[in-house]
Amino acid sequence: MSFVALRLGVLASFNGTNFQAILDAVKAGKLRGVEIACLASNKPDCGAVERAKKAGVKTVIITLDKAGGGKAGDGKKTREEYDAELVAALKKERIDLVVLAGFFRLLSPVFVKAFENRIINLHPSLLPAFKGGCSDAQKRALDWGVKVTGCTVHFVDETEDEGPIIVQKAVAVEENDDEESLSARIRVKEHEALVEAIQLIADGRTKIEGRRVRILPKKRN
Repeated sequence: MSFVALRLGVLASFNGTNFQAILDAVKAGKLRGVEIACLASNKPDCGAVERAKKAGVKTVIITLDKAGGGKAGDGKKTREEYDAELVAALKKERIDLVVLAGFFRLLSPVFVKAFENRIINLHPSLLPAFKGGCSDAQKRALDWGVKVTGCTVHFVDETEDEGPIIVQKAVAVEENDDEESLSARIRVKEHEALVEAIQLIADGRTKIEGRRVRILPKKRN
């Protein structure tokens, strides 16, 4: 019986450091039984797209602009139109798991239902704390004076950052931390958490039970 790898569709809109972490883990053999089928983005010139091209990974670019433009105020796709187009593109690539790695869009029910329990997201806080916008999560943590923050990888449902949690990594907040220093330490843990979560799913070791994700024991050879 031939082995079939888990086909990933990674969605990103920014520099793509988390996407790079996945690439590096696959190359180094730290992420097994996984194939990066494509990198999808709404921003054709972002760093993640450049990283994918350099690594020879197929890119899928879908912008918000409607074909042929349109009248003022009518030249953009609705969230549902955009997501339907993205779903079709990912299904064409036979994607098994969608990985949100800094994708600057809130997915609609159209997308979530198409890949139910097959979408994971990385958030730079210990959810449920500081859910919502990622760009200011560290500022909010510092403003609240928390002693510990970190990152979370969770399954995506139709809520915002409330899906069942797979992996969390804690980071202590130091007295002299600012947003930049705290973000840098959290980013290291983000890469670890994302790779760990993907491997657990690839190994068939995650089971969603209500709000919880039960991690199953490793299978014996």
